[in-house]
Amino acid sequence: MATPQSEHSGILGYDSMHFVVENLDRSRAFYTDKFGFQPVARASDDLVARSGQQSVVFGAGDVRVCVSTPLNQSSKAARYLRRHPAGVMSLSFAVKDLDHTIAYLERRGGTFLADPLEVKDERGGRYRSVEIATPLGDVAFRFVERTAFGAFAPGFVDVGPGHASKPANVFGIDRIDHVTSNGLTMQPIIAWYRDVLGMVPFWDISFHTQDVAKERAAGSGLRSIVMWDPVSHVKFATNEPLRPHFRDSQIAKFVEDNQGNGVQHVAFAVSDILWSVEELKRRGVDFMPTPKAYFDALPERLAKLGITNVKQEIAELERLQILVDGAEDKYMLQIFLREAAAMYDEQRAGPFFYEVIQRCGDEGFGYGNFRALFESIERAQKAAQRGASAS
Repeated sequence: MATPQSEHSGILGYDSMHFVVENLDRSRAFYTDKFGFQPVARASDDLVARSGQQSVVFGAGDVRVCVSTPLNQSSKAARYLRRHPAGVMSLSFAVKDLDHTIAYLERRGGTFLADPLEVKDERGGRYRSVEIATPLGDVAFRFVERTAFGAFAPGFVDVGPGHASKPANVFGIDRIDHVTSNGLTMQPIIAWYRDVLGMVPFWDISFHTQDVAKERAAGSGLRSIVMWDPVSHVKFATNEPLRPHFRDSQIAKFVEDNQGNGVQHVAFAVSDILWSVEELKRRGVDFMPTPKAYFDALPERLAKLGITNVKQEIAELERLQILVDGAEDKYMLQIFLREAAAMYDEQRAGPFFYEVIQRCGDEGFGYGNFRALFESIERAQKAAQRGASAS
C-alpha cells in the first residue's frame, strides 16, 4: 500500500556524504588513484576564505563524497577533529519539497541546527537545505532540494566533468547501498529513525563470536537493527555491543576509537563484484581477510539457505575473499575494506571503512556475512593489540 505523501518525509535518496580529514592529499590519492572516483567540484576561493576549510567533492555515478580539511581552528572541520578522528560529519539526502520535509520533521520533533538555507544561481536555479541533529554524536543529517541548480552546493565550483554529471567509475561504483552506524546503545538511535524520520524495521540480528576467543564461554557480540524508508529504499543499519564481554566488542572499540557514536561504514553498490574487487586489489586497495573455514563451509551453508543459483565460482570467491549470503535462490556478494586507521597505520585516520556489495536478488544483510565481518574486525584488532604489546 502506498504511503500518503503527508505521512512521508519526502526523502528521494542519498545525496552525498561529508567526510572530515587531517590529510586531504592522502584522501585525494585514495579516491582518485585507488577507488577510481573523479573530482567533480571544489570549494571556491571565497568559500575557503569564509569557512576556513578546504573541500573537494569526488564523484562516481550518483555517489558524491565531499572531503574537507581545516585551514584554521575556527572551522567546522577543525571543531569536528578536536572531538573525533577523521570521519563522517554529515549525511545529505535529496528531497522533492523542502517545505514539506521541514513540516514533517517539525511535527515529529526534529531538532533543527539552523534556519533553512536558500540560494539562487545566476541561471535562476535554486538550492535549499536544512540540517538536523541526530543521535549519532556530531553527525548531522542535511536535506537538500535542488531546482535546476548545477553546482554541488552554494560556494562550490565545478572541476573535471562537473557535479551535474554522472562520472562513470572504472570499478562500477554508482550508488550508495546502505549506511551503518555504531553506538553503545542503539534504542535511542532506532527510536529516532522511527519517530523523527518515519522509518520502519527491515532486519535485525544478534550473536556472539566463538572462534575469536575460544578460552571464553562466549566471544564478544553485537546486536544490529536495520531501519529503512520503503519509499526511497534508504537503509540504515545500527550496531550495539552485546553482553557478556560488552567492552570487548569491536562495536565498543569503534565508539572508543571514534570518541563517540558515528558512521562505521558506507556500502557502495556494483554490478560485477568479482571484476571490481580484482581491479581494486590491483590498485592496492586493502580488504578485510576472511578465514578459510568460511569458504570450506560455504557449499553446505548455501544448500541449507536454499541457494542453488550462485553464478560465481566458489574458488574465485575464496581467492578474492568475497562473502556470499541470502536465501531461496536470492543472494548477495560483499566485501569490506580495512578501516582507515589500519590502512594508514595511524589512529587519527579513524575507524571508518567502506563496503562493496553486489545484490543478486537479495536485499537483506546476511547473517553469515555479518558474523564473518564482525570476526574479521576482531581478529585485526587483536593482531594490532599484540603488535602494540610487542613493540
